[in-house]
Amino acid sequence: MNYILFDGPSRQNLLPFTYTRPVADIRVGILTIREKWEKLLGFTCTTVTEDYLSEKYPMVEFEENIMINGAVLPNLELVNIITSLTENQAVFQGEDVIAFFTKDSQEEVNFDTYEIIEYTDELIKIEHTWDIFAKNGDAIKADFQLLTEDRTSQSISETNQILGAEHIFVEEGAKFECVTLNATSGPIYIGKDAEIMEGSVIRGPFALCEGATVKLSAKIYGPTTVGPFSKVGGEVNNSVIFGFSNKGHDGFLGNSVLGEWCNLGADTNNSNLKNNYAEVRLWDYHTEGFARTGLQFCGLMMGDHSKCGINTMFNTGTVVGVSANIFGSGFPRNFVPSFSWGGSSGFKTYLTRKAFEVAEVVMKRRNVEFSDQEKAILEHIFEDTQKYRRE
Repeated sequence: MNYILFDGPSRQNLLPFTYTRPVADIRVGILTIREKWEKLLGFTCTTVTEDYLSEKYPMVEFEENIMINGAVLPNLELVNIITSLTENQAVFQGEDVIAFFTKDSQEEVNFDTYEIIEYTDELIKIEHTWDIFAKNGDAIKADFQLLTEDRTSQSISETNQILGAEHIFVEEGAKFECVTLNATSGPIYIGKDAEIMEGSVIRGPFALCEGATVKLSAKIYGPTTVGPFSKVGGEVNNSVIFGFSNKGHDGFLGNSVLGEWCNLGADTNNSNLKNNYAEVRLWDYHTEGFARTGLQFCGLMMGDHSKCGINTMFNTGTVVGVSANIFGSGFPRNFVPSFSWGGSSGFKTYLTRKAFEVAEVVMKRRNVEFSDQEKAILEHIFEDTQKYRRE
């Protein structure tokens, strides 16, 4: 059977992260959503997404296919139901479609003709940007079990102080000495070739993915994920970093999500709690207004390729788009459009020519090519987000 992950209605609510990727390529827990499905299904999954992303993320269609909502995190029970689907069957939870069987000749699916299988157990769905950090603890625990079952961890040096050793898993090539790991409140996963420098104190749930680094004397509270080849220092609480991003210095990051190729300058801090303890509202690309999150703690949402200078201060519930460059004193406004250049005193358009020069240098440092395909995606985003920028 061929499995295809579709974006669904959550895509708009997950901007700016879904400007540059399908919903299924969001990282939450240890793995991306796509990687979770592939691990449990035992098959490669493709995606159906926006046209401008389809060259990088192509869909492979067979005569018979099972379409799966890319915002849903899998579990074994759900996978067993989905792999058993036959023609004209679909899995729903309430009004939300989870998966359905289809043929390549079907341009539109009329679910009135389908046998509906109602899934009533709990599911983890990533439907809003803040779900990425808010549901990260449960996702780490599920991924930890998935990745470590019937496997043996690498040994841990006696120079480290360990609590809850049975809930810590270390992959091959990882290195750390003289650090404190406390897994009594949730598992700790240390990926292949990752490094934790001396003096760091980490409380689970925590995931340090392949090739990532925790800098000297960092303080990290779970649930937190540091994605592949990212670097993290200072104080971090309940945050998710997708990959290839740096928060390498002192400063606080809390209840936040950073995309790929982001960089936070030294002593950058974000607020995650309003002074009046009120509910945090976040910019909503769909309504073009500020949406209620239902959360008292909510920090920074930063899209791919965005960066900020030293001593930057982000207000509670700030959304930064793709490829923005922020610097200067004071708090920038709590919605910074994609391709913006400036700070609290105002912004101008960050021209693609200059943004691409930076992206090429940054990616080359990690031996990743800034391809024409990447340029085309960013050029589309530049045009699509022009309405939000004011000169």
